[in-house]
Amino acid sequence: MTNRSIAGSKSIPFRLIEQKRETNSLVIVLPGAGYTTKAPLLHFATGLFYTKGFDVLHINYTLSREEMSVLSEEDFSRDVQHAIDSAIKNKKYSNYYIVAKSIGTIALSYLLNNTMLKDAKAVWLTPLLQREDVFNAMGNSDHKGLCIIGDRDSCFIEERFEKLKKNQNLILKVVEGGNHSLELDEEPIKSIEILKGVISNINEF
Repeated sequence: MTNRSIAGSKSIPFRLIEQKRETNSLVIVLPGAGYTTKAPLLHFATGLFYTKGFDVLHINYTLSREEMSVLSEEDFSRDVQHAIDSAIKNKKYSNYYIVAKSIGTIALSYLLNNTMLKDAKAVWLTPLLQREDVFNAMGNSDHKGLCIIGDRDSCFIEERFEKLKKNQNLILKVVEGGNHSLELDEEPIKSIEILKGVISNINEF
C-alpha cells in the first residue's frame, strides 16, 4: 500500500492498494469534489474490484468551492494523469477499469484519449452531462461504458441522456428518485438498496 504525492501545478495525493501477488489489472478511482473514495459508492466499488484481483488506485484530489469555480479541466486532467503515471511507473498493467464520480468524469473524459487506456472500461457515476466535454466523450467513446445517474440529480438532462442511447458501447441506467449521491432524500433504507443495485451493476459490467 503506497501513499505518495507528486510535484506539479497542483500536487494530487494518491493511494495504491495492491494485491499480495502481482496483478495485471488496475482500477483507477476518480472521486467527486466532496464525494471521497471513502463515501459509500466508491468504498464498496473499491472492495468489489479488490476481491476480483485488481490493484486499486485512489486519486485523492480535494477541491474547495473557490478552486472549483476557476477549475481548468485541462490542468485538472493533466494533474490526474501525472498522479496516475507516478503511482504506476514501475507496474505492468494490461487490464484497466476507471470508476469516476461527478467531477471525476471530467478527468475521465480526457483520460480516455490516453493510448495506455485505449481498452479501459469506464464507469460513469453521476456524470456532469451539462458539460460539453463530458457529454461528447460519453457520446463518442469507443470504450465500453456503464453510466448510472439519478433522475433527481441536477446533472441529469433527459434530452442529453436520450442522445447517449445512440452509443451502443454505453450501458445506461437511471435511478428513480436518485440524487447526486445516488441516494433517495430521507430514505436511508431504500438508499442502501440502491447502493446494492449500483455495486451489482458494476460487478456485472
